[in-house]
Amino acid sequence: MHQLIIQYAILLLVILSVVMLARKIKVAYPILLVISGLLLSTFALFNDIEIEPELIFLIFLPPLLYEAAWNISWKDLWKWRRVIGSFAFIIVLLTSTVVAIVSSVLIPGFTLSLGFLLGGIISPPDAVSASAIIKNVSVPKRLSILLEGESLLNDASSLIVFRFALAAVMTGTFVFTQAAGDFFIVIIMGILTGLIIAICFYFIHKYLPTTTNIDIILTLLSPYVMYIVAEEFHFSGVLSVVSGGLFLSVRRDNFLSHRSRLQGINVWEAVAFVLNGFVFLLIGLELPVVIKGLGQGGLVLAIGYSAVISLVLILTRLGCAFGAVYFTRFISRYIKTADANPSWKISLLFGWSGMRGVVSLAAALSIPLTLQSGDLFPQRNLILFITFSVIVVTLLLQGITLPALVKWVNITETDYMLTPANQINVMKQRLAQLSLNILNEQYPELHSANGLVKAIRIRMDSELALLSGQGDNMDPITDQSLYRDYVAVHHELIAAQRRLLKKLRNNEQFDEGLLRNQLDLLDLEEERLQRQFSQREE
Repeated sequence: MHQLIIQYAILLLVILSVVMLARKIKVAYPILLVISGLLLSTFALFNDIEIEPELIFLIFLPPLLYEAAWNISWKDLWKWRRVIGSFAFIIVLLTSTVVAIVSSVLIPGFTLSLGFLLGGIISPPDAVSASAIIKNVSVPKRLSILLEGESLLNDASSLIVFRFALAAVMTGTFVFTQAAGDFFIVIIMGILTGLIIAICFYFIHKYLPTTTNIDIILTLLSPYVMYIVAEEFHFSGVLSVVSGGLFLSVRRDNFLSHRSRLQGINVWEAVAFVLNGFVFLLIGLELPVVIKGLGQGGLVLAIGYSAVISLVLILTRLGCAFGAVYFTRFISRYIKTADANPSWKISLLFGWSGMRGVVSLAAALSIPLTLQSGDLFPQRNLILFITFSVIVVTLLLQGITLPALVKWVNITETDYMLTPANQINVMKQRLAQLSLNILNEQYPELHSANGLVKAIRIRMDSELALLSGQGDNMDPITDQSLYRDYVAVHHELIAAQRRLLKKLRNNEQFDEGLLRNQLDLLDLEEERLQRQFSQREE
């Protein structure tokens, strides 16, 4: 136990150091973490690091999926639902089928069931890798939305394929009609399970006397409860977490206090950061172990198989990305689409952003060591090696070249009429004007008699003038005897501003991420006000 603590403490320090280095040299940190894992595997201290296969999904997937569902914009997800849905379900099934056919033909002794198992493992791209890369370059907002939305949903569909293929390998039987029926039951009941549990947590947060710490602990528990309950009934635990996370994410302002939202964001970002870091580091650490399991002479063949399958994956995704362009142009004649004439540049970048990562690794490592009969699981080491190779190849090849590709295609189109800076300016002007209207209509006497309320008026006048390019800010006036009125009015203005920002979510010209930033600033303002009030009361 003592050595285990030392090992993971060192690994955590390595993760922090590598991420800081990646930020310094502006390279996606998943790439450096994989390389660091390979280097660390040469040291004896890290030769025996292993995680039980049955614990892989349980440890990593629930929090990572929940965090992704919590941060994605439902408005954007719905706007691009057709593209995201096609890549999350149809393209995953197509990719899994192509991989299954190619691998069963290419690799001696590789059955079609093993091919679908491999296809389910390596079909889902990883949004963490792509987001870490594209955040350093200028790309349209829709690209990151499509990547995040696709990754959130295709994790579920690919793992369902993996689940059925694994059952076929374990039992040696596969009945298509029965599997098709079970497929839809697993999906529908997984979603319903997640929604039911999310509703229960919603009422716990909203109607029980929770504190900020209790709220945060409940959010950490909820994905595990959703996943475990769904899996206990043999439904999709992944879809349970995704659907439940989306349900709670959309309603976060209704059941979480401003302090719970602020502190919860920090906690979840740290949790997701550490888990993602450990997963990419594990890729490098486990690869030598897998190579050893291939035996003498098996490495050369495994490298060849991995190269072919990696090429098949890249070409299949590019083909699907460009196929989606022509299909969208055709179908736009008959139904309304988010973009009737999508650019080939976006399709090229989307197709090239197919780096594999966390989910593929977790799925591969979760393959049991033996069958139900007690025999060794067939081709397990080869499947692990191909999975690791695909992750490394796509991270290095596509990850390193993606920024250069972005610069080469030189996309000038934008998703919004206003620039991000102008959107923020418009939001702030509307918020300031709303506050002034409330002061004028509801507190005409108070803001002239109460110095502190008058300070709000001065502040809003100054802020509006500053945003309009004129006027200077003035210092607020303080007076202990009138502070309570000041706090009450300020709280009402913050509540009104929050309602206005929520209404702006229905306007497609405002980016959901920028709106959330403004809501976070209101939470910070409310926290500052509350702390000042508490100090005065004491």
